[in-house]
Amino acid sequence: MGKKCQLTGKKANNAFAVSHSHRRTKKLQEANLQWKRVWWPQEKRWVKLRLSTKAIKTLEKKGIAAFAREAGINLNQA
Repeated sequence: MGKKCQLTGKKANNAFAVSHSHRRTKKLQEANLQWKRVWWPQEKRWVKLRLSTKAIKTLEKKGIAAFAREAGINLNQA
């Protein structure tokens, strides 16, 4: 599995690190991904997902079933 949020699809971004003299070198801005065990009340079981911290906050607001439906993922395979 790659470094990608399973619900939002967030992944790394190519960017430049700019020094004081404005010298630019390439760098990679990684998404802040965490492994999270989430309780899925419909199936009465835990689901382990790799989520960005932004997705974790949104998950607490919307709920796992609605968020997974929007993202188009099947939680039975997770």
